[in-house]
Amino acid sequence: MKTIAQINERISSGEAVVLTADEVVEFAEKNGVEAVAREVDVVTTATFGAMCSSGAFLNFGHADPPIRMTKILLNDVPAYGGLAAVDTYLGATEISQTEGMNYGGAHVIEDLVAGRRIKLEAASPGTDCYPRREITTYLTLASLNQAYLYNPRNAYQNYNCAVNTSEHVIRTYMGTLLPRMGNAAYATCGQLSPLLNDPYYRTIGMGTRIFLGGGIGYVAWEGTQHNPLAGRTAGGVPTGGAGAMAVIGDLAGMSPEFLRAATFTDYGVTLFVGIGVPIPILDEQMARFVCVRDEDIVTGVYDYSVGRRSRPCLGQVTYKQLRSGEIEIQGKKIRTAPLSSLAKARQIAELLRGWIKDGSFTLTEPVTGLPKNRVNTPLDVIGPEETFEGEENNG
Repeated sequence: MKTIAQINERISSGEAVVLTADEVVEFAEKNGVEAVAREVDVVTTATFGAMCSSGAFLNFGHADPPIRMTKILLNDVPAYGGLAAVDTYLGATEISQTEGMNYGGAHVIEDLVAGRRIKLEAASPGTDCYPRREITTYLTLASLNQAYLYNPRNAYQNYNCAVNTSEHVIRTYMGTLLPRMGNAAYATCGQLSPLLNDPYYRTIGMGTRIFLGGGIGYVAWEGTQHNPLAGRTAGGVPTGGAGAMAVIGDLAGMSPEFLRAATFTDYGVTLFVGIGVPIPILDEQMARFVCVRDEDIVTGVYDYSVGRRSRPCLGQVTYKQLRSGEIEIQGKKIRTAPLSSLAKARQIAELLRGWIKDGSFTLTEPVTGLPKNRVNTPLDVIGPEETFEGEENNG
């Protein structure tokens, strides 16, 4: 048994044993899980993939005369104007009014992090205390008072594998899917993925310090659509989309190397986000969790040509099979491709390992854990006269 405080003492003294999630699997194969619990202090996990539920809060500061911004454009991308006078939230998937899907909120965020100038255009109805009605100016990340990434849902704990059984190409958030199951797309980094190494959220919670976009970030809350009650294997690994994290961090410390805008053809704009999470090895149970292998992680293969909330599941495959480059579904061999970069995830896990080893990054105790009993509900169409389950109709 170890505590996070004890592990931090070992980090500060330079004695901590830190392995990446790939390395700990090899270590366990040679020495056993008990040796992992006894000898390893921290395991670094990581992912780098498209995370559409991302964005940034920005504060511009006040002009003279001042303006209460209600309509805001950043490089011609609409940002939210329903906050205080000079605050905004820029969503990663918002698209340019002139360039459409070729440029969007994610590109603005990447340009800010890269130090590029951004054109700000804003309008206001005007008030006594904010008389100015419009403004056009330029800004950089350094000129903003605050600019922080706040992503409502990142690092999904497992996800679907997508195929297309129709006779035509379809464009989706899982990329381009070829007809007649011509390809299969999958999303997570398997045994490197953060929440697959802590399947019951024992060490990851609100306040957990993480690697985010090349800088330091924190888990801020449960991610939207957090679904801890999803089906699991006998080893506790979710067999589909389950938990998720909301994360936050200062854009000023981030790098475009780990925060990259992208466009999915005929679908939309997204932001590729690099996340690394340290897992403290508190006991033998945590040691078993971090020894999860790609062959232990199962996901369903779903037909994305069916435009319904519940798509047909055509079978199950392991991440070892997915990473082989080919799976077999219903007697058909299908080539596979990841939407997440395993190479980038390995780079992040190694960088985070180095930060911990040199003492510049210590672990934090979560303020509270991610929920373990949250029910993820769908959106149903309810008429004005209908009642929800458990709701009283008072006329």
